Amino acid sequence: MIVILGGTAEGRELSAALAERGRPAVLSLAGRTRAPLTTGETRSGGFGGVEGLVDYLRQTDAEFVVDATHPFAARISENAAEACRIAGVPLLRLSRPGWAEHPLADTWRWVTSHDEAAAFLDGLGAEPVLLTVGKQHSLDYVPRLAGRHIIARMTEAPSGPIPESWELLLARGPFALDDELELFRRLGIRALVSKDSGGAHTAAKLDAAHTVGAIVVMIGRPAAPAGVETVATVAEALAHLTPARLSACTNLRMRPDLAI
Repeated sequence: MIVILGGTAEGRELSAALAERGRPAVLSLAGRTRAPLTTGETRSGGFGGVEGLVDYLRQTDAEFVVDATHPFAARISENAAEACRIAGVPLLRLSRPGWAEHPLADTWRWVTSHDEAAAFLDGLGAEPVLLTVGKQHSLDYVPRLAGRHIIARMTEAPSGPIPESWELLLARGPFALDDELELFRRLGIRALVSKDSGGAHTAAKLDAAHTVGAIVVMIGRPAAPAGVETVATVAEALAHLTPARLSACTNLRMRPDLAI
């Protein structure tokens, strides 16, 4: 059984590709989204930390784990690395490249946290602001920006109320450039806040911001767990999950004198 820790388009694509090849795999989702897009066998909900994940890997006799979680799901990735080490299960990280190499990256204001982003916007004073950091972190901006004109775009409403001066915009990508330009111009967006998620599904907002002259505040990615092999595409992940490669990994697990 191949366990895919999902939550991204790449995780879904990998699950679908393995299903087409008749490879036993399960796509595990955190369960934060009420109507997630899924393909193939899935499970929903957390594992209960490292120990819970170790138990799950042993109970399912997992032969490989692919961490295809969001680039900002640092805790899950850290738990996966530790659990796989304890359980002796090979781990591969599937993570799309970030936007650090984007042609416009040097024109953005890079920050390291949501607090830093909120503080910068508070001092900047530009509004309205298009906030695209997801439902989990949008409310982190309320203490500093409660009185500002914020348009918070996310797939689902946050768990708490938003200030009266904010607008909630529920939408699911991918977003086309023409649509993003229409949105920026219609609402008069003067600043954009984004996480360095990477990929093409939500990249159009960066070009739209540049076109209309809006300031981009980009939150850098957290560090990935050390020592975990990482690939950038589903094709690269599939190359690691061939029967021959998995058989070799299984043989190494049975030989404690050999390093995996």
